[in-house]
Amino acid sequence: MQQPPPDRTTVAGTAFAAGPVASVGAWTLTDGHAGNRRQAEALAAALGIEARAWTLRARAPWRWLAPRCGPGAERAFGAEFRTAVHAAPTLAIGCGRQAALATRLLRAHGARAVQILDPRIAPAHWDLVIAPQHDGLQGANVIPLLGSLHPVDDLWLAAARREFATFAALPAPRIALLIGGASAHARLDAAWLEALLVRVADQVHGEGGSVLATASRRTPVPLRAHLRERLARVPGVVWGGDADGANPYAGLLGWADRIVCTADSVNMLSEAAATNVPVFVAGAERVGGRPGRFVQDLLDRGRVRPFDSGCSAFTVTPLRETARVAAEVRARLAL
Repeated sequence: MQQPPPDRTTVAGTAFAAGPVASVGAWTLTDGHAGNRRQAEALAAALGIEARAWTLRARAPWRWLAPRCGPGAERAFGAEFRTAVHAAPTLAIGCGRQAALATRLLRAHGARAVQILDPRIAPAHWDLVIAPQHDGLQGANVIPLLGSLHPVDDLWLAAARREFATFAALPAPRIALLIGGASAHARLDAAWLEALLVRVADQVHGEGGSVLATASRRTPVPLRAHLRERLARVPGVVWGGDADGANPYAGLLGWADRIVCTADSVNMLSEAAATNVPVFVAGAERVGGRPGRFVQDLLDRGRVRPFDSGCSAFTVTPLRETARVAAEVRARLAL
């Protein structure tokens, strides 16, 4: 499995006693949200570097203004980071709007700054900006990608199968069910999500096999209980939250013969599409905006199919953007 970085520092807008600050080869900087942290750390790993990981918590007014810079911006993340920028690393990798201010500050002190996700201001403030293709960001220093960065490749999947070796005993075909929820662009209400559970259960009852299901942070709380109820008579594994122990998400991807994923999450769909198995998207017609454009791109490429009348197997080519993006970063920055 992907190992955590060797040193993680949380900065909450006040001094943080973590010992002397020393310049290191690379830093990853995020607001701590799982999706942002996963992308920054996946890029560092694909570049083959160990990075110190910072979790940044901006104080007002910078948490609203970031990544815009102005007088006093070095105080945005507290005393420790204010000191650290003067011992900037060779490479700073940020993901998310808060981190975009931090990578700008580090660049001003000599770091090469790579920003993941559209910073919503001119990309010229960074050495490189890696942005999802569906955002439509353009610029000489912009590297577009289809979906999001993540660690999923053959080695990662093999490690996941070793860690969750007990899943091998589940009857095939094993259907991994990745459930999200509503967002600003996704109209996935609880009734629709519950109906999806019934359809998956019917699929397994009719065909045989098993289901490996997991919820996400956007899954409505009542539906998490329904996960267990609706799938209680279906062979498999169900994870609805921390009460069920550690999230077996990696094992689900590693052992899946097919994957059914709700259309709301670019990250989950990107990782599902990086596996070697067919992926079926549920609720594509209920998702709009930038995520909707991403789903449509996957459908147009044939990497995913709609989950409507079932999920018959089809031949796939894994979609893996992280290695390609890392190679381009390495070439452009002469790392």
